[in-house]
Amino acid sequence: MRVLAIDTALAACSAAILDTDQGGIVASKSVAMTRGHAEALMPLLRQIMDEAQAAFRDFDRVVVTTGPGSFTGLRVGISAARGIALSIGKPAVGVTTLSAYAAPYLAEDDTAPVVVAIDARHQHVYLQVFAPGGRSTSGPRLAPLSDAVRAAAAAPARIVGSAAQSVADALVASDAAPIGIDGRGAPDIDWVARMGAAVPEGQAPPKPQYLRAPDAQPQNAAQLPRR
Repeated sequence: MRVLAIDTALAACSAAILDTDQGGIVASKSVAMTRGHAEALMPLLRQIMDEAQAAFRDFDRVVVTTGPGSFTGLRVGISAARGIALSIGKPAVGVTTLSAYAAPYLAEDDTAPVVVAIDARHQHVYLQVFAPGGRSTSGPRLAPLSDAVRAAAAAPARIVGSAAQSVADALVASDAAPIGIDGRGAPDIDWVARMGAAVPEGQAPPKPQYLRAPDAQPQNAAQLPRR
């Protein structure tokens, strides 16, 4: 199976090509950015496709991160994945950013919990906690930073995500020490590809998971009355 993976949900524009027949990732590139994903994505896809000597028609599946993350970034990646999949007549699947952050740590050692916390601003995070064995203790949710701190203090845990350092700093007051901290701004795109290849066919459609309302709201007071 050849899989094209795309991630524009957070602070990177990333893409990777996984070929299970060749044993793994054959091309991968990630560029750190907080905006400009729409302009960067297609040139980046061309780079990795040239490196892998691949064409869109060669892919059996397209996988994309579905959030939570930036509203604009999510729309860029999901629209691209859906468009490519439609044009080649192959399925598109979604992987959450929270599970993608956790995946490499659970694969390496699933005996310790993983607390995934993505900065949602205003002292809030997008949060998901994975217990030993990889079982999620709850679904993805928007939560106060203090909830992530309590989860990380309950047992020695690995803390990952763009808010990981904030969680770790707050743990000082509780005298709890994390096993490890990974505060990168986006998940590893290679793991997005691997997770997408493992999704059973027909499951995990690429639908955005925003988890919060947009900050920008219509200015109803400024609307002109209808006649």
